[in-house]
Amino acid sequence: MKFAFVIFKYFPFGGAQRDMMRIAQESVKRGHSVHILTLSWEGPAPEHGVAMEVLQGRGWMNHQRYRDFIAQVREKISGGAFDLVVGFNRLPGLDAYFAADPCFLERSHQRRNPLHRLSGRHRFFAACERAVFAPESGCEILLLSPAEKAAFQRWHHTPEARFHLIPPVLLPERLQLGDRAQIRASVREEFGFAEHDRILLLVGSGFKTKGLDRAMQGLSSLPESLRHKTRLVAVGQDNPGDFERMARKMRLAPQVRICGGRSDIPRLMQGSDLLVHPAYRENTGLVLLEAMACGLPVLASDVCGYAPHVLDSGAGLLVKSPFMQGEFNRLLQEMLDADATGWRGRGLDYAKILMAQNDGSAEVRLLEVFAKERGAR
Repeated sequence: MKFAFVIFKYFPFGGAQRDMMRIAQESVKRGHSVHILTLSWEGPAPEHGVAMEVLQGRGWMNHQRYRDFIAQVREKISGGAFDLVVGFNRLPGLDAYFAADPCFLERSHQRRNPLHRLSGRHRFFAACERAVFAPESGCEILLLSPAEKAAFQRWHHTPEARFHLIPPVLLPERLQLGDRAQIRASVREEFGFAEHDRILLLVGSGFKTKGLDRAMQGLSSLPESLRHKTRLVAVGQDNPGDFERMARKMRLAPQVRICGGRSDIPRLMQGSDLLVHPAYRENTGLVLLEAMACGLPVLASDVCGYAPHVLDSGAGLLVKSPFMQGEFNRLLQEMLDADATGWRGRGLDYAKILMAQNDGSAEVRLLEVFAKERGAR
């Protein structure tokens, strides 16, 4: 079969982008071909069997470029050139959508000024979401978080039968465990930390959404004796300027390291003491599960789609909604003071169960079914 994958922007460290490449590679393994259509591409070209085409969208504003890009995509996919068109962003003309993002209308009405809903940007993204989720749409939805289904149905009345829940994916080759003591020493040497310093790790593109400000406030709140030996490392694809200024203003600059995206996240996880993920919103939060698979305890906000796994596994603690900074500060100190052995072991055991449930092929098997049904219509 021939699949078209559509995504607005590709960069190597984005969650949806990583999922797209994983699904593309698995599709090739199963004998299919994949053609990726995108507005921009960062990083190495895809491997053999996966083609990539960059379409230059025209317009002054992002949503105008997206609109032009969509028009070009519609032309490319017309005439039955592909057995299935799969979107990793919401746009018209899709046969299937990988639901990596939360409901746009729900978030817009909860968090935005009403005047924002009069903007061209809002109208564009709302129309894209309706094109995917409206009752009359034939688009199948690969759902990552059951929590988001209610929001989509509340706003769009999407039929139940079009949702297909995907078990989380943890790939063993990304999560090879090494000698923890050796890795801890090498990570501390790399960042210039002392041997017995405690490391808080925050991972994710979009530091504001992931709650880096909350993590810094938590670090600042620690008792002096604990604060002086605790370091915060933030890794992700984002502009660090505002947070570096915040660290200086809070007198935390020597204790905070903000890095760009990196490919050695499992190593950093094995060399750290606690994953902090006090996100403002997070559709899934695969990083929580990856931390478990690396034996790293987790402290997260309960808005993350995968947050229930933290409780089910006993691999960490959650800050309940509505988020209270004081509660995060209290739990942060509690986890840093505690023996982490139990959290580490339970996380590792739970990750093995998740790996057995989805070996990375669940999405492609569904795409094959969708393509066959589409061909039969």
